[in-house]
Amino acid sequence: MRKYLLLPIILFSAFIHAQNDVSVKVGAELTDAYFPLLKGKRVAVMTNQTGMAGEEHLVDLLKRNHFNIVGIFSPEHGFRGTADAGEHVASSIDEKTGIPIWSLYGSGSGKPSADKMEQFDVLLFDLQDVGLRFYTYYASMARLMDACAEHGKKMIVLDRPNPNGM
Repeated sequence: MRKYLLLPIILFSAFIHAQNDVSVKVGAELTDAYFPLLKGKRVAVMTNQTGMAGEEHLVDLLKRNHFNIVGIFSPEHGFRGTADAGEHVASSIDEKTGIPIWSLYGSGSGKPSADKMEQFDVLLFDLQDVGLRFYTYYASMARLMDACAEHGKKMIVLDRPNPNGM
């Protein structure tokens, strides 16, 4: 009986060990792919506290590499993720970076104004979704894609794996 119990334990341990050796790189970490597209451009970023490139926040990474970040669009829970669901998120200035934060949530349309659209050349989108179609981040991305198309702006989506594995 011990033999039969030992085999599944060994196989399970091997499986867990193999899974730990897998390294996934998210879009924000693939700087060779998107940094050249940002050079010399006025960059807007749509992200929140989940926008991490390894141990560093995407906005900090961009600032450290001297990109011209003109504004940060914030989703439902705000740029730093501190607002409750449904809470009005106002536009403001990020205390850490001094970059303007443009709220998309609570304005009604979910789209940036024409004035905001004129302030940037390229929009960098990096939000970790929860893997559900009805979640607001998916809708925010679709609205921003529409706005960029309407105003002739480029949009780069930094992909992240679905946390549900689908």
